[in-house]
Amino acid sequence: MAKVHPQAPLSSSSPGYFTSKQETFTIWMKSLILNGHGCTVFDSNGQIVYRVDNYDSRGRAKVHLMDLKGQILFTILRKKSKFLGVWEGYRSSNGKEINLKNTPRFQVRRSFKGKSACKVIVGLDKNQIQQYRIESWSKGKSACKILDKFGRLVAEVKRKQSTCGVVLGEDVLTLVVEPFMDHSLIVGLLVVYGLINRKL
Repeated sequence: MAKVHPQAPLSSSSPGYFTSKQETFTIWMKSLILNGHGCTVFDSNGQIVYRVDNYDSRGRAKVHLMDLKGQILFTILRKKSKFLGVWEGYRSSNGKEINLKNTPRFQVRRSFKGKSACKVIVGLDKNQIQQYRIESWSKGKSACKILDKFGRLVAEVKRKQSTCGVVLGEDVLTLVVEPFMDHSLIVGLLVVYGLINRKL
């Protein structure tokens, strides 16, 4: 089997979540756990920076976005709603299970109107609430883009191409994140998008 990112060994160094330049990641829609569901995210050097491992089934109601060491960054929960799917992301401050009595860091609601696949609210516990939307532009529901409330591009996901222009399989994606965005938050939002579309 071909390697998704063959040029660099695994690293245990913790990544910075913000950078002042555009960053590119590779998302492999596979878990590192045998017979598990999830995804693995590599940085531009081929080092694993984020992972999601579901042991039971796709589309679980509770998943953890972790770093390479298995420290929890976000716990993502599906809330029961009569009409719309609602997901909430709780940031972990100590890398362990979070207190669900805390206010979630973000909320994602599935949208059935217009071009938006999902509506996102970030910063539910603060006065400065940020709003985003996730738009799907692929029949396979893998490729998408995240826009802010003014329609500016924040992040984009599409099928990965090799250096010689060959498009890789549907389970290998490129994520491009614009400067000064929290990479872990963007990956958390994409995890919800994958859960909604039963890709994880």
